[in-house]
Amino acid sequence: MAMAAGGGEGGLSSEINVTPMIDVLLVLLIIFMITLPLGRRDFEVQVPPEQQTKSKSQSSAQIVLELTADGGYALNKQPLSFPQLDAKLHEIYDPRPVKLLFIKAAPTRKYGDVVQAMDIAHGAGVQVIGFTPAEAQAGGH
Repeated sequence: MAMAAGGGEGGLSSEINVTPMIDVLLVLLIIFMITLPLGRRDFEVQVPPEQQTKSKSQSSAQIVLELTADGGYALNKQPLSFPQLDAKLHEIYDPRPVKLLFIKAAPTRKYGDVVQAMDIAHGAGVQVIGFTPAEAQAGGH
């Protein structure tokens, strides 16, 4: 009755048997693949009534505030001075239900000028401010 000491054939093996671990992982993967779609829930979307969409289309003329390279301002291509800007924005946005303004600034204008114009627009009741993209340069940049 000879007994084999570790390392020989029929002795104790020091290798880990990974087959049961892989089986468990595959079962968990299948369980997660089945239960994940069941957890999704629908959410309700509130669609505005048709009356509101009609009134929006009637007063949806876009207002563009341009900060020109020479330091001036233009509202829908009509030049105006800085002191006139606040009064003109109040005149336009007080009766409007949609308070949206687009700002187009020359690349040479300072960041502070744009922030100041945004602050005046917020004071006039503008709720959403968008920026128009820079126009393509003549050199293709």
